[in-house]
Amino acid sequence: MSDHSSEPVGPVEAYEPPYYVAVFTAVRTESRRGYSETNARMEDLVKDIPGYLGMDHAQTPGGLGITVGYFRDAEALTEWRSNAEHRGAQRRGRDEWYRSYTLHVAKVERSHGFVRERGPAAG
Repeated sequence: MSDHSSEPVGPVEAYEPPYYVAVFTAVRTESRRGYSETNARMEDLVKDIPGYLGMDHAQTPGGLGITVGYFRDAEALTEWRSNAEHRGAQRRGRDEWYRSYTLHVAKVERSHGFVRERGPAAG
């Protein structure tokens, strides 16, 4: 997961379906060696995939991490899955960083969002 930043927090926007999501849920080991650098590299690398739409991250206090990647089509997701550098990071994750993980891939058929308008605070 990314380090905290000063950028506003918000979910990836709701896109017009269909599109795909890859939901990666993991529990980490105690090993931290190289994780942050590799994670940052993967976040930079995936942005170069045509059809990549964005990514959401969440971490529970108990240590469960959730990353959701959004992709316009199955081809974009396949390109990301088969990227050689990403495959290497996956191997290292299994060898060092993850106690357990699951990956769920789904086609989004319905999507909507909400953004509160900035205005005077309710009093």
